[in-house]
Amino acid sequence: MNEFNESHDTGSVREFTVSDADAGPYALTEGPDGALWFTLVHRGAVARRDPDDGLVTVHPVGDGPTVITAGPDGAVWFTEYRAHRIGRLTPEGDYAPFAPRTPGGGPFGITAGPDGAMWFTLSSADRVGRVTVDGEVTEYPAPGAFPSALTTGPDGALWCTLNQGNAVGRLTTDGHGTAYPLPTEGAGPVGIAAGPDGALWFTEIGAGRIGRITVDGTVTEYPLPDPAARPHAVTAGPDGALWFTEWGGGRVGRITVGGDITSYALSRTDCEPHGITAHDGALWCALETGSLARIEVRP
Repeated sequence: MNEFNESHDTGSVREFTVSDADAGPYALTEGPDGALWFTLVHRGAVARRDPDDGLVTVHPVGDGPTVITAGPDGAVWFTEYRAHRIGRLTPEGDYAPFAPRTPGGGPFGITAGPDGAMWFTLSSADRVGRVTVDGEVTEYPAPGAFPSALTTGPDGALWCTLNQGNAVGRLTTDGHGTAYPLPTEGAGPVGIAAGPDGALWFTEIGAGRIGRITVDGTVTEYPLPDPAARPHAVTAGPDGALWFTEWGGGRVGRITVGGDITSYALSRTDCEPHGITAHDGALWCALETGSLARIEVRP
């Protein structure tokens, strides 16, 4: 167990040191146990922050743990980008890895699917995989190049960003894929999340925009005030808005379903915010420099 109790408070934003600067907090999720779980991409570990006392417990796993999410089985699941595996970790610390069928695929995004299984992207292999809670793995061709983040849509399909295909992809649970090209060239979509409005919302890291796509494929783009913001991850907040990290500017942004945008500065412009999730009535994001930031949701 590692104990980190330092914090930095700037009004609506509070930061908590959870690792040394070299460990690299990357993505985070609220676990089935109510705690905040996050990956330490450069340490090869997954950590848990206790919701009561803030103590951090670190669990060694495979190389390059990246995106993490809660599974339907009471465990957290995550991708191991450099080890080319999918990891499962229980609240008690029991760890199990699962190998995709395609070697060297570079698993990145992961989400709980509509069918009780976990779905993940193999970015380097242009494939999307499925793993049951018992470890049975199947794979399908992605609908475009370099599938990155993915999420379950309101239509019962999997939706993913196609980072090098400049598109958003839809994949049914039987493997049928469709790609929807983006209007802006070089958008480089990364994060994606289901919104409260029945649409999917995504980040365009290359274009400095937030995108919205309906389940029938209609795309709307919203330019950010800072074109160099490099928005990375996005999540639905408890306030009916979408929240996202601005990796290029050290900020967290908020966009309403009507397109109104505000942002919150973090302690440093170079703190490298990546993953973001709702937890305990607030928004939390992982800063690769060694902290987690909590952003208060104000009415």
